[in-house]
Amino acid sequence: MEFAWRSLLTFGTCLAVVSLTPAQEAQSAPPSQQSIHLIVTVTAKSGAAVSDLTQQDFTILDNKAAQPITSFKMVTPAQERVGVILCLDEVNADYSTAVMQRDGVTRFLRSNGGTLPYPTAVEILTDRGAQVVQDFSTDGTLAANALAHSTVDRREIDRGTSFGDFDRVRISLVALHRITQLAPTLPGRKIVLWISPGWPLLSGRNFPIDTKMQQELFQEILYFSTQLRLANVTLYNINAVAVQQMHESAYYEGFVKGVSKPSEILVGNIGLQVLAVQSGGQVVESSTDAAVMIQKCLADLGTWYEVTIQSAPPDRPNEYHHIEVKVEKKGLIVRTREGYYSNPIFDPQR
Repeated sequence: MEFAWRSLLTFGTCLAVVSLTPAQEAQSAPPSQQSIHLIVTVTAKSGAAVSDLTQQDFTILDNKAAQPITSFKMVTPAQERVGVILCLDEVNADYSTAVMQRDGVTRFLRSNGGTLPYPTAVEILTDRGAQVVQDFSTDGTLAANALAHSTVDRREIDRGTSFGDFDRVRISLVALHRITQLAPTLPGRKIVLWISPGWPLLSGRNFPIDTKMQQELFQEILYFSTQLRLANVTLYNINAVAVQQMHESAYYEGFVKGVSKPSEILVGNIGLQVLAVQSGGQVVESSTDAAVMIQKCLADLGTWYEVTIQSAPPDRPNEYHHIEVKVEKKGLIVRTREGYYSNPIFDPQR
């Protein structure tokens, strides 16, 4: 089934100049109860989606306190529109990795006779920013041919230096801003598959961070957390070179816990893998074909559950709430977003 999706290419033209700050100040909720909509994925250990659960099987904990469920439904792609954005990150991959990523994506696009299961857009992130290769379409052959005519871009960033690392973080966050600004204009659920070893976490490398930078990074985290949640976006990180980078692949796990105030911030708190886990997505790390890992991520779309709870009135703006979802049946893997910020307020002057 085809749906009318807003053009990623047209939207990108409108964002020719983008800063690291949101284009508009986010709408803040009043300091009262707030409806929190959650996308919950439940799978068996085999990876198969579980589709026979009811509302009574779920318990939602908000800051360790059980909250009543105000709405509940099981959803399939036949019931709700789904769009996929494939981002090939060549800013944070060396040349050989970039070529390997392209090969895996091409195999995925040409699989199943070139028919994609969902409208899919393909873009490449280069040292000069994001470039749309193919707009939303279910024609995988068309996307694969377009990708074949796009060569790996020349390198303009001095890699291996702190300045180069910071540039890569900046370019990556600008690209993610672009996607989060596009997402509310698209119908239904959105899946972003970011194919990359991840941008530099910087933390732990004697990277200097002062109070001003902590404030700015906190605003970025607040923005991404809120925008991804409100726009029904789930972010996935696919890393096809993790085996060769085992000393770094698990480093992000120390930053996944949500931060409640700027003084807790480290640059690692805004890493790609961290944002993916916090959005309810996965970090898929393997030395296998990227095409296989893409299929693994899309398996989450077999069935999911949409659950709404009412949060307690916040004591202050930007109050962080940790979310836990428990199910009665044992042996199941449950994923949803790690938390949310109640009464979020973005600084319009930053």
